[in-house]
Amino acid sequence: MTVHRTTLERATTAETDLLDVTAEARQAVAESGVREGTVTVFTPGATAGVTTIEYESGCLEDLRRALEVVAPRDGDYAHNQRWGDGNGYSHVRAALVGPSLTVPIADGRPILGTWQQVVVCDFDNRPRQRKIVVQVQGEG
Repeated sequence: MTVHRTTLERATTAETDLLDVTAEARQAVAESGVREGTVTVFTPGATAGVTTIEYESGCLEDLRRALEVVAPRDGDYAHNQRWGDGNGYSHVRAALVGPSLTVPIADGRPILGTWQQVVVCDFDNRPRQRKIVVQVQGEG
């Protein structure tokens, strides 16, 4: 079994940044030599997540609006009362989306739909330097 890991870094703002990392996931798979297996994209931290969506401005805006309905920025969060940092909403959004995504690999390529991209979501209320771990496992 082969395991190949790479770490990306991306600067983000405080505006629910949605970062398309599909090309980087595909590149990691190609570099690994894995033909059959999985690729996992993971973001360490409690205020970011990873999902798939069509990376198109309308879909991205729809996702941002849906998250605002489910976990509004100006909501009443116990986390904010305890720590005073105002990012309670970002913790809830990250918990709902989840910190990682695993995609199967077949014939040396991630199995993704035509309009399906891998997207890292930074929900925090301040700019961050995000680490994104891409790990490929499988057989060559």
